[in-house]
Amino acid sequence: MSAGEPLSGIEGFIERLDRAPTGTGPLDGLGFGLKDLYDVAGRVTGCGNPDWARTHAVAEGDCSVLARLLAAGAHLTGITHTDELAYSLNGENAHYGTPVNPAGPGRIPGGSSSGSASVTAAGLVDFAIGSDTGGSVRIPATYCGLYGIRTTFGAIALDRCMALAPSFDTCGWFARDAATFARVGEVLLDRAVAPARPKRLVMDPALFAMCDAATAAALAGAVDGLDMPVEPVDIGFEPELFKEAFRILQAREIWDVHGDWVTTVGPSFGPGVVDRFRMASGITDAEVAAMQPVRDQVRTSLDGLLGDGTMLLLPTAPGPAPVLHWDAALLDAFRYSVIALTCLAGHAGLPQVSVPAGVVDGAPVGLSLMGARGTDAALLGAVQALGI
Repeated sequence: MSAGEPLSGIEGFIERLDRAPTGTGPLDGLGFGLKDLYDVAGRVTGCGNPDWARTHAVAEGDCSVLARLLAAGAHLTGITHTDELAYSLNGENAHYGTPVNPAGPGRIPGGSSSGSASVTAAGLVDFAIGSDTGGSVRIPATYCGLYGIRTTFGAIALDRCMALAPSFDTCGWFARDAATFARVGEVLLDRAVAPARPKRLVMDPALFAMCDAATAAALAGAVDGLDMPVEPVDIGFEPELFKEAFRILQAREIWDVHGDWVTTVGPSFGPGVVDRFRMASGITDAEVAAMQPVRDQVRTSLDGLLGDGTMLLLPTAPGPAPVLHWDAALLDAFRYSVIALTCLAGHAGLPQVSVPAGVVDGAPVGLSLMGARGTDAALLGAVQALGI
């Protein structure tokens, strides 16, 4: 496969693109994929939509995430699929196809970092880079049986990366094992990762009540297997209110960033994505003003809980990946149940790691650890120490 050769829509890679390491370091010998939101010098960053690719210029330089990985010894092997402008959690792209979910055949891979999860789960790369605004690493991680992280907001620079909702956007990555997962973190976070248990583990039963019965049972078994006390807490979880605040605040930012382009170009969007952009165009100042205090409430609650080495256990998603071609209304309803869980870290700007925790109906489900702001390396170390 030659560099720059396009691949079929069902592949996790949208394009093979070989870039050799520029240095040596902790990632020597590892190959990786890069989500098609991040700039690579000499190519157009397509962002999952042909009209975007048509109306944007060739990137003049590499994003800093790519430069750091190459300098640490890693080898870029290809560009991976994304949902259109990253505005979805499903991984189904009407223009380029749906990447395979190797861990759940016949099921969606999750998005928007669909290709990065697919190629990692398939063993085509050692790790892959995604981005996470509303769950776009955490959800493909749980659906594809991978380790995945949403980093602390602002912890990793997103220069030369397409913005979606700038106060929510973060960098993240996938790996099949905890050791590789941590090695990538040491490079991108510029911090050593040492296995260490958290000082305190807590969980809110209301979060686990979002899951279907089989998923709740699988995750309960994973929690019991941690061999560490887990203290029940009440974070004041209000799923309908929290997800509605996320919907409104994210959508307003998305329209602020992309509204002029959408209005001018009139791009072709696939089902679901077109509806979300239409919704975003109508968000009012009054709606934003009403929901900002909700975001502040979530941030205050979690900041108060997660100090001094405390980590929160929660489901990554309420169930395994939905099947392909599921009823659109059911899929959209499930998506909003997902957001009720993923929006917590998004509102608060906190790091969250998803780890494989069980199998339900033949497909993986993930358990998450959330930590205080800036404790990304500690989360990676906790995953290793707890053996999850």
